[in-house]
Amino acid sequence: MAAVRTAAVLVAALLLGCVPARETYVAEGTVRSVDPGARQLTLAHDEIPGFMPAMTMNFDVAEGTSLDALRPGARVRFELERTGSSLRILSVASTGAVDVAAGASGVASAAAPAELDAAPDFELIDQDGRRFALHDQAGSAVLLDFIFTRCAGPCPILTSRHVELQRRLPRELQARMQFVSVSLDPEYDRPELLRSYARQRGINLGNWTLLTGEQAAVDAVLKAYGVGSVRLDDRNLEHLVATFLIDPEQRIAQRYLGLEHPAERMLEDVEHTLE
Repeated sequence: MAAVRTAAVLVAALLLGCVPARETYVAEGTVRSVDPGARQLTLAHDEIPGFMPAMTMNFDVAEGTSLDALRPGARVRFELERTGSSLRILSVASTGAVDVAAGASGVASAAAPAELDAAPDFELIDQDGRRFALHDQAGSAVLLDFIFTRCAGPCPILTSRHVELQRRLPRELQARMQFVSVSLDPEYDRPELLRSYARQRGINLGNWTLLTGEQAAVDAVLKAYGVGSVRLDDRNLEHLVATFLIDPEQRIAQRYLGLEHPAERMLEDVEHTLE
């Protein structure tokens, strides 16, 4: 079930990369876990017609929206905001029902951790033409994102956010942290272009790897992580902006949707993952 959730959690979500409009949806779901400190809520939500099918997903929650009364197993009704770079819950309230089938009593700790999903393994080619396999990074934390070098939208912003994180890492954590960027456009993004992108964006390749490969191999990675993309023309892709923090045991510790994840917060997550 965990492996299915890993692939499904983002697969049919909004292709956030190039959508400028703001829309809101009202939906219901079952609380899986609550993290008031990080303002994160994990929900097994029902189908949201016209937007996404039923799936389990973690969401950012807007400031001012209280999570104190929510417990795992509770059924809730929530308002979800979608913009060009983010998904977040604007309001959430219990319906008074408890999902007994989910195995929750409704009185569990609000901070009860969700089971961590295994990070799907993969093997691609790096910016120097060398083989790179995720399983070779066991024992280190990995921040995995998806970009392409001709992206004029969110990719440079996302890379800049992660460059800031890379520069903030304390010296003792640098050797235990690997940044990985997979190209969404492998037919164009050959190794030499990835090296150029790294140079232009201020990436330190000492612990950052940019990956490409055959289209089928990259497509398999995108499918495994549920990162959808649609080609708009010869240069542009519409794509989900998603980042994964993978722990040293190669489990997905955090999922970040969109761009509303500052470097300070990610640094806290990295420090916690490497404790």
